[in-house]
Amino acid sequence: METEDRLVRTEYSEIMQKSYIDYAMSVIIARALPDVRDGLKPVQRRTLYDMYELGIRYDRPYRKCARIVGDTMGKYHPHGDSSIYEALVVMAQDFKKGLPLVDGHGNFGSIEGDGAAAMRYTEARLEKITQEAYLADLDKDVVDFVPNFEETEKEPKVLPVKVPNILINGAEGIAVGMATSIPPHNFGEVIDGVIAYMKNPELNTAQMMEYIKGPDFPTGGIVTNQDDLLSIYATGTGKIKIRGRVEIEKGKGGRDRLIITEIPYTMIGANIGKFLNDVCALVETKKTNDIVDLSNQSSKEGIRIVLELRRGADVDNLCSLLYKKTKLEDTFGVNMLSVANGKPETMGIIPIIRHHVEFQYELATRKYSTLLAKEQEKKEVQEGLIQACDVIDLIIEILRGSKNIKEAKNCLVNGETGNIKFRSERSKKKASQLRFTERQATAILEMRLYRLIGLEVEALLKEHEETLKKIALYEDILSNRASMAKVIVKELRAFKKEYARPRRTEIDNVAEAVYVEKKIEEKEVAVLIDRFGYARTMDVAVYERNKEAADSESRFQFLCKNTDRICIFTNKGQLHMLKVLDLPYGRFRDKGQPIDNVSNYDSSQEQLLYLNVLNSIINQKLLFGTASGMLKQVAGSEFDVSKRTTASTKLADGDEVIFIQALYPDAAGETIVMQSEKGMFLRIETASIPEKKKSAVGVRGIRLAEDDRLTHIYLLEAESDVMTAEYEQSKVVLNRLRIGNRDTKGVKR
Repeated sequence: METEDRLVRTEYSEIMQKSYIDYAMSVIIARALPDVRDGLKPVQRRTLYDMYELGIRYDRPYRKCARIVGDTMGKYHPHGDSSIYEALVVMAQDFKKGLPLVDGHGNFGSIEGDGAAAMRYTEARLEKITQEAYLADLDKDVVDFVPNFEETEKEPKVLPVKVPNILINGAEGIAVGMATSIPPHNFGEVIDGVIAYMKNPELNTAQMMEYIKGPDFPTGGIVTNQDDLLSIYATGTGKIKIRGRVEIEKGKGGRDRLIITEIPYTMIGANIGKFLNDVCALVETKKTNDIVDLSNQSSKEGIRIVLELRRGADVDNLCSLLYKKTKLEDTFGVNMLSVANGKPETMGIIPIIRHHVEFQYELATRKYSTLLAKEQEKKEVQEGLIQACDVIDLIIEILRGSKNIKEAKNCLVNGETGNIKFRSERSKKKASQLRFTERQATAILEMRLYRLIGLEVEALLKEHEETLKKIALYEDILSNRASMAKVIVKELRAFKKEYARPRRTEIDNVAEAVYVEKKIEEKEVAVLIDRFGYARTMDVAVYERNKEAADSESRFQFLCKNTDRICIFTNKGQLHMLKVLDLPYGRFRDKGQPIDNVSNYDSSQEQLLYLNVLNSIINQKLLFGTASGMLKQVAGSEFDVSKRTTASTKLADGDEVIFIQALYPDAAGETIVMQSEKGMFLRIETASIPEKKKSAVGVRGIRLAEDDRLTHIYLLEAESDVMTAEYEQSKVVLNRLRIGNRDTKGVKR
């Protein structure tokens, strides 16, 4: 039977929009953001649950991380082994997590950014706190389980975490169109805050902050904007300023040493190396002369970065410089975004704790409902066994007279005696009055004879009393919210007693670092740039003594102030600014430094056409000429910019600058000669070239053939000497060329 194809006509943009929204929500909910209840992302939750299922407990041997990662990927998280292993590693790093959840054995990376060893080499197991506060009671139906990706296993929707992990360990994640960044906090303080909220749910943010003072980073440091924390914790967003801790040690010979013992949390990893490079750059660029040596003496015992200072160094000013110019003072952006009730939501500290407390009541309700049901089942069985002990002779008679277990059980439950042989009618009558429950009858039939011993009967009665006490306790907890709160608080206090640690991060209001830059003594220097692009500066007197050698060896040489800036114009239409202070200052025979290293100029990609001091060209006009014959004059003041690199002119596709020269304002009678590849020459007056903005292309100077281009442009002053140009092994005297009009073809030579 043939089936007709069914076409569904729909707007393509609608399909794209729906598909993208589905994808975005999948990333937000199922990958990137933590759940406000357990503070875990799905990959973290699945990894911990898998370790729990594999029995890798804190008091058992370590297991290979490859085993954990493979099992997690195969059962619960089919998104690649690297993401699972990375999550496992981070949960084991005490410098990233306020409370590590995994006990790692082997190389799990370092605070300086060294990566962990491959998963086949490292081992791990659960931490004790993880087992007690994150994974306990999973067997008591406290959370819902859902099918895994292939519906062959069950996994928890959320872990029954008993402490506010989202605050204790913080979270970082980038989703689609949103990101979360929650700082870690002190374990003991957060527990105190939760208990205070449970006692008084009307607490406001300011009152909560009497318990939770602020973030507590594993790396310590100093939070410098305490006054901003109230707003941050009320709204869930803001910026926390963190400084490293700097100590001053007295060294030999009156030299002080700065010792950095704690770093900002944001400096973890590659930023420690960047900090060291930034300090070196401050010395190289002469921002400071106070540092004579730098060494990183950090070890497993902690951070120790040592800066050796010169005698008489201004320590306070140097510290301010480090805070201003390096990562020693940094900003931690707070955005307390998490998934609540299936939706991403930015919350302050009170809503986060409210969600946690509600979750604890839900866990406790489900836990004690399960325990109560088990105790009630136990009570039913115990009562049946106690009752059976009183009529044990009759029960034995029923069992001996029954043909099968079904008849015996029917008699115990319903009093059916028809097919059972009794010794007497009296026994039969008593048997017909029996009314045990199904569960009791099963327990009686499975009971062993040793339970009839006197001491065993007493133990059964005592056990029954304990069961009744537990039932009363559980019923009280379930029916009385105050009783449930008392149980939760008791458990929280036990966790605090065992796992709380002193605060590491100091919280204070610190005045913003003020760095007073030493005023540079302005003086005249000589700048020399050789044909290889190496540049250096020297004292004018030194230059004057070696002027002949200096001029012969240099492509550019000029005098200027050491505070000046040098303009580098290239054939690509770029202007690169270079500070004279960035050039090495020294003796005549010093090699210097490539201008590529101290500016954005790249000699491998562009050609230097014109170079001059900004102060020299600022009152002049620059004449630009390109290979396609475009000309313009530009006021030098347009190049007084703060950027290190900017466009000096606008170029058409495939065009390049071939000529730049300064024109003096008072000069009259100046002309230029344009020479093309095919021997076309045109001489025009510079006065005929209009002034344009640097962002303009310019005007056409010569009308070229389609396959012709300019190769040279010559500037002839009114009283200049005879100037010649070469073309096809013959010389052309430029001064004798007739002055023509702009935008004409010129003459052939």
